[in-house]
Amino acid sequence: MNRLLPRALMAPAVVTLVLWMLVPLLMSIYFSFVNYNLMQPGERTFARFENFHYFITDPDFWPAVWNTLLLIGSVIVITVVLGVLLALLVNEPFPGRGIVRVLLISPFFVMPTVNALLWKHMMMNPIYGVLADLWRSFGMTPVDWLTDLPLFSVIVMVAWQWLPFACLIFITSLQSLDREQMEAARMDGASAIQRFGYLTLPHLGRPMAVVIMIEMIFLLSIFAEIAVTTNGGPGNASTNLTYLIFKQSLMNFDVGVASAGALFAVVLANIVAAFLIRIIGKNLD
Repeated sequence: MNRLLPRALMAPAVVTLVLWMLVPLLMSIYFSFVNYNLMQPGERTFARFENFHYFITDPDFWPAVWNTLLLIGSVIVITVVLGVLLALLVNEPFPGRGIVRVLLISPFFVMPTVNALLWKHMMMNPIYGVLADLWRSFGMTPVDWLTDLPLFSVIVMVAWQWLPFACLIFITSLQSLDREQMEAARMDGASAIQRFGYLTLPHLGRPMAVVIMIEMIFLLSIFAEIAVTTNGGPGNASTNLTYLIFKQSLMNFDVGVASAGALFAVVLANIVAAFLIRIIGKNLD
């Protein structure tokens, strides 16, 4: 009885969570094998693997895969490198350090849509944006970032939002760094670069692995920044897998192909997660 009561109390929450996870997945699996278009809702014929074939052979598929990988890789490199440098800088005592730490962390709490609107209108607008005024102050022609460099612009937006997360993890890790060991290395004549390479960087190995894993999983589903700023364009220059699925479902009204693409994204995310967990598990041993 003592064992059954806690399980019975937890059962409603567990069942709700399982249904919340399984029902959308099962519906996606069902629609991925059905010819179902919202323009013809009454027709639902069995399609076998035609939806998967259509999604993979879409001309935008491989550019979307490349854009997704480039987006993820670039954001991870930027956030890890700048996150380590900022963490090292903020970790040293100076007047106003607490305020600077709060300001560094604050961008992470900005909603993705607000982040995209801020960069689109306040920073990257070629007429009245901050970057346009900066370019004019140096006598140069302002850059239309979202048209000329769409994917780079999205990378900057996403990296700006995820940089505080990486920085926070690294700052927390640096708090546990052995100060006596660093002081001993300094007294033995080790330079700042040597202390960083042989002491600080190995100490940040585990936090780096965790940051890379978490960011890679979440960055696979980047959507708001692209939808608000570039709409995947010009052409397919900034289309990732998530936005390609959106185009198939809500622009082409093809639920079957969009569901097939969603399953492809789920499989890809699970492969990446399993791969990263195995690597990080070895690193944590």
